[in-house]
Amino acid sequence: MILQTVAGAWSAGVGAAVAPESAQQALTYPALFLLVAVGSLVPVVPTGTVVSGAAVIALHQSVPAPSLAAVFGIAAGAAFLGDITLYSLGRRGVASRKGSRWLERLRAHAPPERLAQAQDRLREHGVAVLVTSRLIPAGRIPVMLACLLARMHTRDFVRGNVPACLAWTAAYALIGILGGSLFPEPWEGVAAAVGLTVIITGLPGLVRRLRHKRTQTG
Repeated sequence: MILQTVAGAWSAGVGAAVAPESAQQALTYPALFLLVAVGSLVPVVPTGTVVSGAAVIALHQSVPAPSLAAVFGIAAGAAFLGDITLYSLGRRGVASRKGSRWLERLRAHAPPERLAQAQDRLREHGVAVLVTSRLIPAGRIPVMLACLLARMHTRDFVRGNVPACLAWTAAYALIGILGGSLFPEPWEGVAAAVGLTVIITGLPGLVRRLRHKRTQTG
């Protein structure tokens, strides 16, 4: 969707023919839902970047408010659906003596030190930790795994995950709105939003690697 969005915005910027807004929305909304839902299940798709890019395009519609509301609702719903599906699959693995490939995938994305931190925060703050986990880059999977290992009921997970998905969507949509409002052309706003989300999501991992390297050399 980001590639499609950037390509469409670039064509508009150079004066090429652009599809009507209704046609753009008919393509963008299903793609947004699919990418965010799949990205929540398989944590390799940069879902935050997808939401920010969609918000930029919505901001440049002739009537931006309904488009932004649609982006927010679709992205939040897709994130919640992906999370609850992944949690349900993980619960099956916890309940099974043999585990499951989904549970193993979660473990693979949750280093032991991050998992231990998530378990400590879960004991201290309960389901409220789910909200911050989605706002912290690479924080969602360790907290979800901590909830699974603590055998948290799905009902309790949902209670914490609903505000988490809403807050996450609002944060990345705001990045897109800021990027789109700074530049007159949609493709410029998309580029700014993508760059900002890449920095936000990549910086914590870089800091951790530098600290780990200093610890080893020290």
